Amino acid sequence: MTARHTSFFSPVLNQSLDVMMYGQGGMPCLVFPSQNGKAGDYAGFGMVEVMRPWLDAGKLRLYCVDSLDEQTWSAYHQPPRERMERQEAWIRHLTQEFVPFIRRDSGFEGRLMTTGCSMGAFHAANIIFRFPDLFGTAVALSGAYDASWLMYQYMDDLVYLNSPVHSIAGMPAGHPFIARYNDSRIILCCGQGAWEEEMLRSLSLLEEAMARRGIRAWVDRWGYDVNHDWDWWRRQLAYYLGILFP
Repeated sequence: MTARHTSFFSPVLNQSLDVMMYGQGGMPCLVFPSQNGKAGDYAGFGMVEVMRPWLDAGKLRLYCVDSLDEQTWSAYHQPPRERMERQEAWIRHLTQEFVPFIRRDSGFEGRLMTTGCSMGAFHAANIIFRFPDLFGTAVALSGAYDASWLMYQYMDDLVYLNSPVHSIAGMPAGHPFIARYNDSRIILCCGQGAWEEEMLRSLSLLEEAMARRGIRAWVDRWGYDVNHDWDWWRRQLAYYLGILFP
């Protein structure tokens, strides 16, 4: 499978970010790496190979991006507000600069897919919950959806916006996004084995918030032997792609 690489300069961020692209047709999928990860990680951990049948069949094409976590969620030495302002700049880059690039490159005019594992799952869920007019499918594997936990309990308006647990719980009944979520395909998966404790906690909170708002998503908990690691994420991804794109 031929990979394409480009370096995407973002005027919003005033920096360049790498992008790795795979596939020639089908629904474009924005792929987030795990924490502090890079565009090549998804292939490096064998996830692109897992997706090969759907890529070769022209059902999917991947746009794997660099994270900006080292300037945001992982920038522990920076004041929390500055980290969140940089996070919002990254969100503007993705939605205002990178999504239009995907559309130009692919010719695809519908809502996009997104996916990721661990921190990448948080980003994937966060972006579909914030922008359901841009994204209509998400496969989030082992994400933590309580941004206050990621920020050591710091909370402000920008953390709230980027915290599905809080933003969904606080969403007014009848908000137009709810109908958009319910005509999307949102899969939130988590194992119950090692290193999944916080992911299970926040997933349960998010599940409760969605239920109160009448939001239908597939919340799927795998077994007690299913750890927070790539070998399980490869199996989970293949399973869900087989259902989404039979």
